Amino acid sequence: MKHFCIALLVLAVPCLLAAQQGRVTVSGDVAVGQMVEKHIELNSRVKTIPGFRVQIASLSGVNSKTNAFNLRDRFMLDYPGVQAYIVFDEPNFKVKVGDFRTRLEAYAFLQQIKETYKGYIIRDNINPEPPVQEEYVPDDQELGNE
Repeated sequence: MKHFCIALLVLAVPCLLAAQQGRVTVSGDVAVGQMVEKHIELNSRVKTIPGFRVQIASLSGVNSKTNAFNLRDRFMLDYPGVQAYIVFDEPNFKVKVGDFRTRLEAYAFLQQIKETYKGYIIRDNINPEPPVQEEYVPDDQELGNE
């Protein structure tokens, strides 16, 4: 009898817990909605994400700006597919290269260039590549053709 009651309880509980259908209305202060809209608008302006770069120089002193631009130009001739950046962090001109999402990607690139350019990996905000838009084409099986 005890097992019968437990089995009946196990079978009856899911019936009692069936989801109810309805409508949820959220009411709140108008200022909250405005803050959310402002947050969305501000985030849409941000085009960078956290990532990694390889810093190949930090130059200071006389002609450091000219040397940084010359190094950047030489790097871009050697590696035309890789973006190079110059950042002025007083009193240094830093030359940073690449936009890598992971440290492993940055490390692989550093190994590629280490004979010509000495550098090290740094955390930085990077400019990610825009996502590739691919057109969806259903195959014959999805269309029901065999």
